Amino acid sequence: MRKTTKTAAVLGMAAVMAAMSVVPVMASEKTWVVKTDTVFPPFEYTDENGDLVGIDVDILDAIAKDQGFEYTIESIGWDSAIAACQSGQADAMIAGASITDERKESGWIFTDGYYEATQCMAVKEDSDITGFDGLEGQSVGVKTGTQSALYAESLMEEYGFEVTYFEDSATMWQAVLGGQCAACFDDTPIMAYYIAENDMALKLLPETENEPAEYGLAVFSEDNQELIDMFNAGLKNIKDNGTYDEILAKYLGSDEEADAAEETDADAAEDAEADAAADADAEGEADAAAEEADAE
Repeated sequence: MRKTTKTAAVLGMAAVMAAMSVVPVMASEKTWVVKTDTVFPPFEYTDENGDLVGIDVDILDAIAKDQGFEYTIESIGWDSAIAACQSGQADAMIAGASITDERKESGWIFTDGYYEATQCMAVKEDSDITGFDGLEGQSVGVKTGTQSALYAESLMEEYGFEVTYFEDSATMWQAVLGGQCAACFDDTPIMAYYIAENDMALKLLPETENEPAEYGLAVFSEDNQELIDMFNAGLKNIKDNGTYDEILAKYLGSDEEADAAEETDADAAEDAEADAAADADAEGEADAAAEEADAE
């Protein structure tokens, strides 16, 4: 009888220990230090109230709330954000950083992608340049250390242009507007947003985009793997519960609005074609009437 009691006690203790081993691991009490870019709308920028806002800012906040971790975020610029992470002064950066094999090989550790984007070329609205062939002998602006800079560098020898480096996109765009650069390369959604929102006299050139790549949050030390894991789990959750789509719609507009815009453009094109056809018919009738009058 005593032996049975002892066995039961041992089994009971084993059950307690097993139960303890499956208790979910909660987020650490650490406050994660995150750095970001300065002017990279609509992903991060300062609004009229002086607040840091944007897609990156809202996605990080939503994920932090979902996963229950604390963080601080500061806008210090692209190069400075990288340097802060590499020196250990920051834990991570979220700044529209494209996930590439080259960056992974050089020590970047990325989360899952949260947005897919391309890079393309832009010129002044009244420029005669229509593609890469028009860049020979010209200076082309890029932002230092970015995927768009790598894209331009891969084309410069073939098309005979020089690359001028800038610390931020806004200064680079002004160089194009001021004539210091004939063109610039930058992330497509960033330029498209900024041109539309600020009525900037630049235009994106068709057929100049590269292959798309996803943006990810990045860390530079395996000690910060916990943040990577929480970000990935939270990203999945906010996609599943609709928060992710709400954030994109807030800054980029909803799919319905995009569809409506496309329908409006199509209707306008059809109306233009109809007007042209009507004008052609009227002109033809007039010519026929004139010929008939001449014959009489």
